[in-house]
Amino acid sequence: MFGKTILVFLLIGLMCEPVFAADKKEQLPNILVFVADDCTYRDLGCYGSTDSKTPTIDSFAKEGVLFTKCFQAVAMCSPTRSNLYTGIYPVKSGAYPNHTFVKEGVKSIVQHLAPQGYRTALLGKKHVNPPSAFPFEFLGDPGDELDFDPMDNFLNEAGANENPFCLFVCSHQPHTPYNQGDPSLFSAGEIQLPPYFVDTEVTRDEFVKYLAEVNYMDSEFRTCLDLLDKYKLSENTLVIFTSEQGNSFPFAKWTCYGSGLQSAFVARWPGKIKAGAETDAMIEYVDVVPTLIEVSGQHVPGFLDGKSFLPVLTGEKDSHKEYVFGIQTTRGIKLGSDYYGIRTIRSERFRYVLNLTPEATFQNNVIADDNKNRVFKSWLTKGAVDAGARELAYKYQHRPAEELYLLDVDPFEMNNVADDEKYADVKKDLRERLLHWMEEQGDKGQQTELEAPDHQWRNYRE
Repeated sequence: MFGKTILVFLLIGLMCEPVFAADKKEQLPNILVFVADDCTYRDLGCYGSTDSKTPTIDSFAKEGVLFTKCFQAVAMCSPTRSNLYTGIYPVKSGAYPNHTFVKEGVKSIVQHLAPQGYRTALLGKKHVNPPSAFPFEFLGDPGDELDFDPMDNFLNEAGANENPFCLFVCSHQPHTPYNQGDPSLFSAGEIQLPPYFVDTEVTRDEFVKYLAEVNYMDSEFRTCLDLLDKYKLSENTLVIFTSEQGNSFPFAKWTCYGSGLQSAFVARWPGKIKAGAETDAMIEYVDVVPTLIEVSGQHVPGFLDGKSFLPVLTGEKDSHKEYVFGIQTTRGIKLGSDYYGIRTIRSERFRYVLNLTPEATFQNNVIADDNKNRVFKSWLTKGAVDAGARELAYKYQHRPAEELYLLDVDPFEMNNVADDEKYADVKKDLRERLLHWMEEQGDKGQQTELEAPDHQWRNYRE
């Protein structure tokens, strides 16, 4: 009798399981992640810009939670996107120089969400390899501008389908060349430049064109939100806006300073995320995949480097990480230095930067490309008669072995206190933590830098 009872319960359980699975699937949220391209987080209204015109993003921030301390591990497009889609740090995944690819066996968000029936797609800029690791459903031609017709069709199908979706919308703006948007919306003479810029007419002219593209990108994000509304998908969709790494002006992209590695990150999820919230919790791009896995109702695999910050999104926690990390590999970028490796660690109050070869001269295409170096050339010209301009231009290309910045009084990282004995213990502690992280990642410093071309897609071998 007892055995028959057990058998009955087992049969009932088996009969009920598909019904429960279907109910669970219907309740799973959709996910939309909008990724800007080379946009410094400070150049958005909701992050303090008084010049930028970003009404959509600013309004969106009032509907969800704004992260004041989000970081990626590399301030270059290709490794940053690999980092974002895999949840693994760059050297460990193999994707650390620009125009890179991940090692065999590395999985992306596509494979992680598949068990829950997610249809995972990407619209816009790709810049990740190999295709086998990133089997997104690609919507339309990547082009130079977003084509929203494929997204419209995708959401139309999603609205009529019971399966959830995860869609990455990857803008090409405000990446150079700055040829989108309306520069007349801004006054070159009135905009406020960051203190690490040399104030020249050329710098202001180019920055206005950049702000026009930021505004254009904001309108693209508006279209995404409108399409969600059109198909009544907004209420059950976690929407994330992120600005990627910093812009192409000096001291941002291609560096390990905050203007290069810090990102805007704003999330909206009706009924789950409190509107108008703000958090100082430190998160990284490497944490996004684990978070989305948990959002999809699954356990986060232990082999991922990232850590889910879902409890921060929902307001259950107000902290996440004590330290975040970053690297820069100049070897392999267009017109870059033969080698110039940089590593960094940041805590709440300090950023420590380790320049592996301080004797080398830092270079990239905004310095060496005749079609792109108008800004830096104007800095050098002014530097011939202005000591401050000369110092900034020199600092961009020549840096000491170690840098340390006290962020609460020096948010733009202008005053290096690495040689101040007052902070000797802080520097030692951060350096040891950084070296330990490098060892965990298999990062051998200069040897890893010299091996960078082996990790570029042009040299890929199956």
